[in-house]
Amino acid sequence: MESKIAYYKTPIGTAEIIGNQNGIQSIKVLNQEIETSKIVPICLQECVVQLQEYFQGKRSSFNLTVNPKGTAFQIKIWKSLLKIPYGKTKSYLNQSKAFGDLKAIASANEENPIWIVIPCHRVFGSESSLTGYNESIWRKKWLLDHENPVKQQSLF
Repeated sequence: MESKIAYYKTPIGTAEIIGNQNGIQSIKVLNQEIETSKIVPICLQECVVQLQEYFQGKRSSFNLTVNPKGTAFQIKIWKSLLKIPYGKTKSYLNQSKAFGDLKAIASANEENPIWIVIPCHRVFGSESSLTGYNESIWRKKWLLDHENPVKQQSLF
């Protein structure tokens, strides 16, 4: 089945969305500006809507069919990432306690093809360091801040 592509401009870069009727195969952020798609293929429209809602602060979880390509181990790791709640984080070390080899887990997270929807940005290194994010550390920080903004307390 032929894959379709759409581009959607986000606050932190242009997202390239690839998928077909079997689900979303890839979402990645590009380092160059590409115009938002004027016509979005039907199979990608719901993904664009949900990404818009996420960036507007109206969505904290995604309800999309995903169809990432990877090894059985990678897919198992990516499924585990879906269990990390919005606004929460997990360390690579905690993830390795459940699945074994820390380097293999870090590598699987790094190969995650579905940006934001499979939330590898919620995994951090030792001592809460923002490491291991393919889409650049400043984007990881932006996403974590977006999901867990500091609330200003009232003085009165």
